[in-house]
Amino acid sequence: MKDLYQVIRRPVVTEKSERLGAKENSVVFEVLRQATKHDIQRAVEKIFNVKVKRVRTLRMAKKRRHIQRGYALKKPSWKKAVVTLAEGHRIDFYEGVKA
Repeated sequence: MKDLYQVIRRPVVTEKSERLGAKENSVVFEVLRQATKHDIQRAVEKIFNVKVKRVRTLRMAKKRRHIQRGYALKKPSWKKAVVTLAEGHRIDFYEGVKA
C-alpha cells in the first residue's frame, strides 16, 4: 500500500468543484498518478475520518503555456479524483476562516 499522505496531493478548489460539492456532496482532489480508486478511497477515509460512497478518476492532459517570443512551457499531466461522500459526512476546507 502506498503512503496515505502521498496518494492525496491537494484539494482542487475551484468554482466548478465547489458547485459539485454542494450538489452531490463531493470533494475533488489532485492525486498520485499511480493511485487506484481503492487507494484513494482508503486514504480519504483514514485522513479525513469520513465514509466514501464512490470515487471517480480522470487524467488531466498536459497543456502548453505560451510566453512571449515564441517560447512555450509544458504543464505536466496529472490525475484528478472526484470523491463522493456518504450521507451525513462532509469535509470542510474552510473551517475557522472568517468571511
